[in-house]
Amino acid sequence: MVEEIDYESLPSNAGLAVNMLAGALAGISEHAVMFPVDSIKTRMQVFATSPVAVYSGVGNAFSRISSTEGFRALWRGVGSVILGAGPAHAVHFGTLEAVKELAGGNEGGNQWVATSLAGASATIASDAFMNPFDVIKQRMQLHKSEFRSVWTCARTVFRTEGFSAFYVSYPTTLAITIPFNAIQFTVYEQIKRFANPRGDYSPTTHIVAGGVAGGIAAAVTTPLDVAKTILQTRGTAQDADIRNARGMFDAFRVIWSRDGLKGFSRGLTPRVLTIMPSSALCWMSYEFFKAAIRSDQ
Repeated sequence: MVEEIDYESLPSNAGLAVNMLAGALAGISEHAVMFPVDSIKTRMQVFATSPVAVYSGVGNAFSRISSTEGFRALWRGVGSVILGAGPAHAVHFGTLEAVKELAGGNEGGNQWVATSLAGASATIASDAFMNPFDVIKQRMQLHKSEFRSVWTCARTVFRTEGFSAFYVSYPTTLAITIPFNAIQFTVYEQIKRFANPRGDYSPTTHIVAGGVAGGIAAAVTTPLDVAKTILQTRGTAQDADIRNARGMFDAFRVIWSRDGLKGFSRGLTPRVLTIMPSSALCWMSYEFFKAAIRSDQ
């Protein structure tokens, strides 16, 4: 009889390579599955000049984009995510596990400080790698985007706007993802320990904990995500205020002047709809691949 894998008893220091490979596979799975909803989120967050690109909701956006531009338009830019998400998530989860171990997060008891620190540290490293890919992705997701190739988009942005265009949103990205990941990772760990106190192999626990944690973190950080989208797509805007936005606070002023308080919740529904299942899938995939890779060694 084959011995059953004691899933949760895998060594916390299973190895950087295991954690990084598991994270890479999890990241690609997460982003690819939910990409069409993410495309809708991007379009709902920008201040479109064409009434054709103004949507009343997720369902309305999905049907209009599919009927007028074709279903493939919802997948435009997915290549950038696939290229960037794997390495970025490898860096993220590798850092996550390393810092968690160093900070004592794998010891008994409620180690919420250590887990929050691990989540924040992982974000700083992974976002530095992923930010240019995210800029390219959003440029390709826009209504009537001229780009059909990741490399063409990258070359054009670099030639017309310079290298800084790929990182103008990086401080805002960190302002989003540090609290996002701290919230997500902390909530995930707390739910996982509450729902599965014995630490048995339980995919359902990872799915539920990951989804709830991701949804909460997504809702809290939506205002910052709107500002990030404004900055990352500013090069395509006709509005001078948007094109000249140089940082998060400039983006906030644009949002407030154009749409008031409700502008900060633009794209809230598709953002939560994207992140809840993708977070659930990410954590489930990460834990699965981590166990599978470790069991083969």
